[in-house]
Amino acid sequence: MPIAVELRMPVLFICMLLAGEVCAQGVKEDTLKTDTLKNKYLPTGIRVGTDLISLVKTRAQDDFHGWEVNGEIDFSRYLLALEYGTWGRNFNSDSAAYANDGKYWRVGIDVNFLTKDPDKDVFSLGARYGRSTFSESMEVTRFDPYWGHHSDTFLHPDANAWWLELTTGLRVKIWKILWVGYTGRFKFALKTDVFDKMIPHDVPGFGKTNKETTWGFNYYVLIRIPVRKSPVLPLEK
Repeated sequence: MPIAVELRMPVLFICMLLAGEVCAQGVKEDTLKTDTLKNKYLPTGIRVGTDLISLVKTRAQDDFHGWEVNGEIDFSRYLLALEYGTWGRNFNSDSAAYANDGKYWRVGIDVNFLTKDPDKDVFSLGARYGRSTFSESMEVTRFDPYWGHHSDTFLHPDANAWWLELTTGLRVKIWKILWVGYTGRFKFALKTDVFDKMIPHDVPGFGKTNKETTWGFNYYVLIRIPVRKSPVLPLEK
């Protein structure tokens, strides 16, 4: 009997060591999975930039002034986009003069299809919700045979509009933290405040309201601020 007990003790000790190793390995894998899931929702970088087309139009055209800035929080697979800008236009004809001025913002999500690119380049499809607050005025000149020329002025000091967009975009690294890229927009479902005497003619951030849908294009220069490295998934066994 003592010999049997002596033989069982080392075997029992080895079994305890193996069980401990298995438990430790299980805890390590669970921790890795937990960390991976946790990091999945942390951003890998932030991009901030400005739209060159708005700046060029402001310098080159007399009937437009404005600017737009763009911000993106990069979650590797998904990007949270925020855009803010100002917009002013004026149109003149022989019988009318129109002018508006306002600000707008957009918020939305992009899905990146280049998640394995080492430079973090982006090709994306996404959607936006846009909203604008602006003022506008129109002066209409009419000729009456009895009273002669007569002018009417219509004012909207606090107009509002909102719409939806489908987007596609590209972001490419050209040097260290410097990036360039574009966003193409299909704008639709425009809603505006209803006024009795004049329907809003041009909405900052959207464009003219005589069409139910319209297109937009922005070309950005951006800088990317890295936050952390992308999570490395464990190798499959």
